[in-house]
Amino acid sequence: MTYKILVADDEMELLSVLELYMAKENLTLIKACDGNQAWELFLEESPHLVVLDVMMPGMDGFTVLQKIRNISKIPAIMLTARSEDYDKILGLELGADDYITKPYNPMEVVARIKAQIRRNYDYQESRAEIYKQFDLELYVEEGLVKKQGVTIELTKTEFLILRLLMEKPGRIYTKQQIYDGAWGEDYIADDNTLMVHISNLRAKIEDNPRTPLMLKTVKGLGYKFEKDVKKN
Repeated sequence: MTYKILVADDEMELLSVLELYMAKENLTLIKACDGNQAWELFLEESPHLVVLDVMMPGMDGFTVLQKIRNISKIPAIMLTARSEDYDKILGLELGADDYITKPYNPMEVVARIKAQIRRNYDYQESRAEIYKQFDLELYVEEGLVKKQGVTIELTKTEFLILRLLMEKPGRIYTKQQIYDGAWGEDYIADDNTLMVHISNLRAKIEDNPRTPLMLKTVKGLGYKFEKDVKKN
């Protein structure tokens, strides 16, 4: 599938460079040079994702994002030339999914776009699926996990990790593969974020988190969701 990406930036030379990188990834770029044009093209083209520069002629990126959020939940990435955290925080509060500081590397922009596509579209292709192992049931479409019929409250990241592991029980996933599948980001070697999420998941789904039966650590390799031998 070819995804349409609306990018609004008044620096048209940057858009031309970005277009070359996006074409290699089978992404169609819709270019807007100001906020007003971005809003018009959004209504006309129905893009799958938008990238909005904060500082643009006419409507600024924040205003365009607000108008989009009134009618759509499509992924949105903000471009900001400012180093202050205020712009980033404001963008996220208005409904942005990610931000990139200018000047940007076109490869980073494409990588961020692909990460949002994986999160928001690729995972939904099999959304009617239900994964069942042990006494757990994971409902992809509803974003629900139940243990013995009782709903377990998971964060979005916990749900994505569990979904990835339950999709192919018995398969070992490296930390890199889990980061790519759940976050759409590269693994950082000294980052213990994943370990914390795994620990929290075990506390929620295992009868005894200290001796897990389902969510196993494979020393030196990564993690796996154990197969339920009763189902074989």
